[in-house]
Amino acid sequence: MENHRRSLVAALAACLALLPACGPMQDSDTPLEPTPLGARLAANVIDLTYAFGDETIYWPTGEGFSRTATSEGTTPQGYFYAAGEFSSAEHGGTHLDAPFHFSSDGWTVDAIPPDRLIGSAVVIDVTAQAGADPDYRITPEDIQQWEAEHTPLPDDVIVLLRTGWGRYWPNREQYLGTSKTGPEAVRELHFPGLDPEAAQWIVGNRNVKAIGIDTPSIDYGQSQDFRTHQILAADNIPVFENVANLDQLPVEGATVIALPMKIEGGSGGPLRIVGIAP
Repeated sequence: MENHRRSLVAALAACLALLPACGPMQDSDTPLEPTPLGARLAANVIDLTYAFGDETIYWPTGEGFSRTATSEGTTPQGYFYAAGEFSSAEHGGTHLDAPFHFSSDGWTVDAIPPDRLIGSAVVIDVTAQAGADPDYRITPEDIQQWEAEHTPLPDDVIVLLRTGWGRYWPNREQYLGTSKTGPEAVRELHFPGLDPEAAQWIVGNRNVKAIGIDTPSIDYGQSQDFRTHQILAADNIPVFENVANLDQLPVEGATVIALPMKIEGGSGGPLRIVGIAP
């Protein structure tokens, strides 16, 4: 309960920090006009989400994104009107893995407390290691090295893992390691991920809100048991996958807002995630 209370306070503080300052009073009756919040944020908001469309990358066995325009054009009354229908798997594009994805007792998408999806973020960069090995697994030593150069991971932080894989989006063959689809393709997946030992180290030694990565899965492509997923899900840690533009976020100091489609009972869903640089 105490950790939950502190999470709520931290999330509130992060949001209040974004509010515009009113500035000094001109006189007792007429304050200066506050700078609009949108104008203050415009230069600092970084979109960490890939658009959903024909090129969106999904797991080889998942249904891709499909949208059909059911109405589009000028109505008899003379105004323009557009509407459509879409369908997709829960896991594809920039999306959330709810803990329920790999834990029967874990939160479903709609049950995740919103404050777990908003907070300060750090970016751990392993692009050099991943560039030399497409099957690279981020180790406890990588995280400890980051801490030695910066600071121990704070409580209630959102950890974002940058492997550099975003440079391949939306090329399926380079991003996934194969252009094939279906069960046969799963054996040919090659991309970096978080090693289970590192996931266990985080769970055992740090108190994080969520973990994100710029690859198709928090487990590396050749994983057979998805052990990293299992470890994080058992601790109710939400996961963000296919996160875009991590090269634009500072290593420390950004605020992340990661809000998924609120699917009742869902194991995951499309995610709109943004970072707000200081």
